[in-house]
Amino acid sequence: MTDLAELFEIAAAENSSHQKIQIRCCTAAGCMSSGSLAVKEQLEAEIKAKNLGDRLEVVPVGCMKLCGFAPLVDVSENTCFQEVTPAVAADIVNAALGEQPSPALELCDRQAPFFALQKPIVLENSGKIDPERIEAYIARGGYRQLHQVLEDMTPTEVVAEITQSGLRGRGGGGYPTGLKWATVAKMPGDQKYIICNADEGDPGAFMDRAVLESDPHRILEGMAIAGYAVGANHGYIYIRAEYPLAIAHLEKAIKQAKSKGLLGSQIFNCPFNFTIDIRIGAGAFVCGEETALIASIEGKRGTPKPRPPYPAQSGLWGHPTLINNVETYANIVPIIREGADWFSSIGTEKSKGTKVFALTGKVKNNGLIEVPMGTPVRQIVEQMGGGIPDGGTVKSVQTGGPSGGCIPAAFLDTPIEYDSLLKLGTMMGSGGMIVMDESTSMVDVAKFYMEFCQCESCGKCIPCRAGTVQMSDLLSKLLKGEAEPQDIELLESLCYMVKEASLCGLGQSAPNPILSTLRYFRPEYEALVGRSHR
Repeated sequence: MTDLAELFEIAAAENSSHQKIQIRCCTAAGCMSSGSLAVKEQLEAEIKAKNLGDRLEVVPVGCMKLCGFAPLVDVSENTCFQEVTPAVAADIVNAALGEQPSPALELCDRQAPFFALQKPIVLENSGKIDPERIEAYIARGGYRQLHQVLEDMTPTEVVAEITQSGLRGRGGGGYPTGLKWATVAKMPGDQKYIICNADEGDPGAFMDRAVLESDPHRILEGMAIAGYAVGANHGYIYIRAEYPLAIAHLEKAIKQAKSKGLLGSQIFNCPFNFTIDIRIGAGAFVCGEETALIASIEGKRGTPKPRPPYPAQSGLWGHPTLINNVETYANIVPIIREGADWFSSIGTEKSKGTKVFALTGKVKNNGLIEVPMGTPVRQIVEQMGGGIPDGGTVKSVQTGGPSGGCIPAAFLDTPIEYDSLLKLGTMMGSGGMIVMDESTSMVDVAKFYMEFCQCESCGKCIPCRAGTVQMSDLLSKLLKGEAEPQDIELLESLCYMVKEASLCGLGQSAPNPILSTLRYFRPEYEALVGRSHR
């Protein structure tokens, strides 16, 4: 690949290679687990049996978002079917040819709030392209922004553009992305690294997995742009082994990008060199923490270490290292393409752009949503999610995973922003959003997350290692009805001790689900005290 003209030639060839009518079948992990590969095979068999190959084709695509009604199949921009089985393949082919959909098909309403209220930026290619073909990505404008920055922008200008956009890290902390890039860029030394943190470990979260499965080249391009901006020539994607499909798509994407000269030496005939390797983690939650992740890549046990120095100053093998998560890198291409002012016009004053959430739990519409920052929680849960099945009422919405907290129903009108969620005692996190109804025991919820943190504690620091065990035991005592009144006070004081004294973010935030549920649902704790003695 030497210039922009070659990208346009590939895009033109790709667009002319397809049949006029395309049936898009979701083959991401959610739909695949519901049998979408069998649906795809039957659709292809129907087309072949009816000699329609010169008019129709089946295109495997990434996540189509409404995962709770998988498998999903599109026959046009406005006609989608849900809960499809191989038995209705012939009906789908007929619908694609323009016939009235058979009663055997279940229409998926693309105009429903679940889809209509979304603003796809990170997910703009998800469900649209075949993630295993670089040509499909290039046909959607892929790698043009990498060419743009290499041809028309200095590294300083790229950092300034990201800074001006107001993008904040989507991994949980919300640190300003431009400031992190600028810190790495100004560090001395010839060797710097880029890391993509794809160690998504929150229970109920699958946003990053879906992005990697559906649009892997978007991440590679974002990382390459970051490498150019900060002066790095090597990147790593750290991803957990539980994501085999995402790993397979990334491996293929890296190979394709190398073959076309979009990764490697002298990209677009300029002096910029950039390579990307994959490192597969064993699934330890603590490896989502930056310093533990770096240790794991270096071949050491994945445990955190005190900061400073921060990875931006001394990271991988002691060199300045930029770490962002999947969604953060997925925002880079559209920011360069549309401009910082465009991006910063979306969202709120302190939280710009959109946020992808994995909406799960007791809600009608489970799946992926991408909404502008500032969208009220109620709109997400009740309009997009469709509310509680069977007419129940929302009791709480959990955000931020094991490091987050629970938003009670009284605060559902809170806009989704970094700061507003912190005020409620929770956090944005990476994007898990779990809806709970009135039947949910909030003490059980706290126990679930504390057991998770107890199991995932690396054991390096005593407050986290011993504190999570003590807190878990006290919660068990409460749930058995064996607790004394002072046990709630002891539990609360333990929470603050662990929060203040733990070494890393995992330990410091582990008490959050307990503190959050104590803050809003304390009577549930008190009702359990001494219950076995009554």
